[in-house]
Amino acid sequence: MRILLTGGYGFIGSAVTRFLMRNTAHVVLNVDCMTYAASPETVEDASSNERYHFTQTNILESASLNRLFETFRPDAVMHLAAESHVDRSIDGPGAFIQTNIVGTYTLLEAARKYWLTLDRSDRKAFRFHHISTDEVFGALAPQDPPFTETTPYDPRSPYSASKAASDHLARAWYHTYGLPTFVTNTTNNYGPWHFPEKLIPLITLNAIEGQKLPVYGQGTNVRDWLFVEDHARALVKAVECGVPGQTYAIGARQPRTNLEVVQAICHVLDELAPNAAGPHERLIDFVTDRPGHDFRYEIDPSHAEQALGWKADYTFETGIRHTVQWYLQNKSWWQAIRANRYTGHRMGAAAE
Repeated sequence: MRILLTGGYGFIGSAVTRFLMRNTAHVVLNVDCMTYAASPETVEDASSNERYHFTQTNILESASLNRLFETFRPDAVMHLAAESHVDRSIDGPGAFIQTNIVGTYTLLEAARKYWLTLDRSDRKAFRFHHISTDEVFGALAPQDPPFTETTPYDPRSPYSASKAASDHLARAWYHTYGLPTFVTNTTNNYGPWHFPEKLIPLITLNAIEGQKLPVYGQGTNVRDWLFVEDHARALVKAVECGVPGQTYAIGARQPRTNLEVVQAICHVLDELAPNAAGPHERLIDFVTDRPGHDFRYEIDPSHAEQALGWKADYTFETGIRHTVQWYLQNKSWWQAIRANRYTGHRMGAAAE
């Protein structure tokens, strides 16, 4: 299979690229415009593989996308390119509207124009896999059942609203034009190569450096945590056997409060890199909550597990240990980012 993959230098996109190169015979064209969060080092091992190709292209550029489809001639699209940080979307929603909504529209149109040139069998086999988030479903109360594929949409942030719009576009192109699209929604991912603005890498790196560990509110917000390599495996299963028009909700059945996540990181660091000043939990700093902070996300992945023949392998405990160990062993990567691209400063406090 020839896969045109957008956002392959991002956190999840690079994990998918690494999995494809190591575990399949598929050919990959990585389409990435190299925003602040892109890291070519994430797929460095793939760069010498003849099945891997890269182009620095923005998905807002329709003419460039049309040329890529004509020359690469993909059998499938895996669309992961997105602005994805809620806090950043609060401070500057414009980029999220452009990339997540207009960019998805532009990519869908380029895919549709190319798809119409295919013969009947190739058109039937073609897939457009749109990768999304559980945040489009809104917030769960403590006793609510987890999200499923049929949960109504109720986005609460500029980020989740932009992703909800892109999901609707992908489905509309299926129902209106017949383009064989399908959607996967996932919960919070974590693991190696995660850009340091997100909770787990931010807390891990701050703790390593002996800085304060900011926790919103009282840390009671709940997320279902999925190790990124498990998610990458699920996404490849989906592009190989996903059914057009379907939705697959992918989760790990491992909910934790934000405070529990921070405490788990501290406990691993107390063991692997003890600080002479005392346990890392002493650095926890409860800060003003962000505007519109959704209380709880959690996915019931039963349908995806059955339909894709997939299940998360990593427990949260094994995944978080692996992640913390990776950051301890790869300081040169994240130290360069913190020195030049993101210093760890607070975002998403626009309403204060």
